Amino acid sequence: MTRWLSAVCVVAGCVALAPSLDAQWPSYPTPGIPRTVDGKPNLDAPAPRTSDGKVDFSGIWEIRFGGGGAGGGGGRGRGAGAAGAPATPAPPAPPADPNAIPVSQFFEVAGRGYQLPLQPWAAELKKKRMADNSKDNPDVWCLPIGLMQYHNHPQPRQIVQTKNLMLITYESNYGLRYIYLDGRPAPDNDPTPWWFGYSRGWYEGNDTLVVETTNFRGDERAGWLDVNGSPYTDALKMTERFRRPNFGTLEIDITIDDPKAYTKPFTVRVNQRIMVDSEMIEFICNENERSTHHIDAPEWTNKPAAPAK
Repeated sequence: MTRWLSAVCVVAGCVALAPSLDAQWPSYPTPGIPRTVDGKPNLDAPAPRTSDGKVDFSGIWEIRFGGGGAGGGGGRGRGAGAAGAPATPAPPAPPADPNAIPVSQFFEVAGRGYQLPLQPWAAELKKKRMADNSKDNPDVWCLPIGLMQYHNHPQPRQIVQTKNLMLITYESNYGLRYIYLDGRPAPDNDPTPWWFGYSRGWYEGNDTLVVETTNFRGDERAGWLDVNGSPYTDALKMTERFRRPNFGTLEIDITIDDPKAYTKPFTVRVNQRIMVDSEMIEFICNENERSTHHIDAPEWTNKPAAPAK
């Protein structure tokens, strides 16, 4: 088995669908998009705002590789305004400034070259997961993949923002996340942990949305921050700071605070860009899924034998 088997299980569906996207969806221009005189999306235009002056983060967003500009807009090549899919990009290089926030990656939550402050047991678990070719990653088994893997997944996500609730739908594994904006406190009644955690958001000023998420599932099935298996536990508190400096750019700084798995908190950055004149597509992970028939079942499926009678 090769090192990229787990990623193949995730990405192959997206790649295989690419030639048929134009046939699946009709071309329809996204309404409300600022455009240049020649009709192209003006991604450097100001970010949209809500009626009370807050930045509105609504839109379809894709991961931005390599630190390039947000130009193009069309991502996967659908729609009259799409610019076509770019060549396969190289992963972003570690930041030159050692004090800069590291750019998160799909395979490594803090990017290559960044030494995570792992607790000893967590470091050993990550080594084991990598030695097993990441075969137990929840993405391989069509389970929710965790917020950091969703943030960095090559398949897009759509943000729908209302006054009291933000929804993020992920094309990958058809994920759905709720972020409550109605001022509610964190739950204090020991609720059942969620795959997506329990997210509450509030604005700092008009430009930054702060989202705090707790009450995660942190077991062997769920606790993966990246493809390589950097773990998290049920003690995780994730704090995200969403910013939209212009119409086409989304920056998210995420602080991982999990004292069970890490010796100190750390912060990473996710860069995304808008997709216009395009739509999300339906992705059903388990439909005709065959790859898991060829790999060993994850350890969490091994139940202890019943005692002899």
